[in-house]
Amino acid sequence: MFRLRQLSMVQFRNYESQHVDFGERIVGICGSNGVGKTNLLDAIYYLSFSKSYFARTDAQSVHHGSLGMRLQGHYHINEEDKSVTLIVRETGKKELQLDGELYKKFSDHIGKFPVVMIAPDDVALISGPGEERRKFLDTVLSQIDPHYLQQLIDYNKILQQRNSLLKQAADSGMMDETLLNILNEQLSTTGTIIFNTRKSFLQNFLPLAFSIYERIARSNDGIYLSYQSPLLQTDFPTLLQQNRLKDFALQRTSSGIHRDDIILQMGDQLFKTEASQGQRKSLLFALKLAEWQVLKEKKGFTPILLLDDVFEKLDDARMLQLLHWVCAESDGQVFITDTHPERLKQQLDAIGTAFQMIQLNH
Repeated sequence: MFRLRQLSMVQFRNYESQHVDFGERIVGICGSNGVGKTNLLDAIYYLSFSKSYFARTDAQSVHHGSLGMRLQGHYHINEEDKSVTLIVRETGKKELQLDGELYKKFSDHIGKFPVVMIAPDDVALISGPGEERRKFLDTVLSQIDPHYLQQLIDYNKILQQRNSLLKQAADSGMMDETLLNILNEQLSTTGTIIFNTRKSFLQNFLPLAFSIYERIARSNDGIYLSYQSPLLQTDFPTLLQQNRLKDFALQRTSSGIHRDDIILQMGDQLFKTEASQGQRKSLLFALKLAEWQVLKEKKGFTPILLLDDVFEKLDDARMLQLLHWVCAESDGQVFITDTHPERLKQQLDAIGTAFQMIQLNH
């Protein structure tokens, strides 16, 4: 079992100082726009990932006019009580602690307190560029497999070094072939490991997402999900060799697993060009709930689910079915925000599970 019992926020976003106790598994958070519903969910996300779901930098999450912030969560996980503390100092230095012990590497924390967030802007996962879907895939895999996360960190470092080398060569008209060969070899090694992990993971994950889509949409709508990677056709060293001249001209590494994508189709067309709003939202939920499902299987307990403003996304019937599934058929903790307390209460009453309502005011 995995529960967040208490959350405290100091100088975080619009909160100067706030302490919240969570007594039930299902928590509804209500209030008008701008009172901090999303920020509360983001604080929970922050404690799991050591970064915001929304903001690019930590500085953007610090309360306006303040220097530094502090978040703390008290959890009950697998029969043990744990506390996670995240501090951004006045200097901008960030610290992460588990039960008072400082982490040397933040990456060691990823996956210990798994959460899945569904927020309004996530529709970019469906209609946005491949980068959005890669980021999604990496987030799921990093929570399951610490080795994968380390390979990803290494790959991005080597990629940066190779790109710098290509730029230097263009500026000086000279290429350090020895260094290029070393970087090619390192990039190929880590890239191939990442590719193999993604490929085997997606073999089960994509059919799962497809079946969840059918459940939400009550039809499969002819959708087709597939993994796209240049390594499906050729190996990494050959790929780098084939793109050698192109890379020199562009002064960057033009091909590799950093260009992978999950292709979403409807019939033989791209999903994003054919799908209705409802279909896009159903597919978004399907991908996120497949993540939630997979994490549950791999961890042996259900991750926390954060649903931000999801009522605008689906019609009442689909919404009720979705809430019934994640609240009644599952034992996981769910946090749901809504601007209309009556609507949220009505939906939760209909499910028949105990819930806690938190009303936020300006």
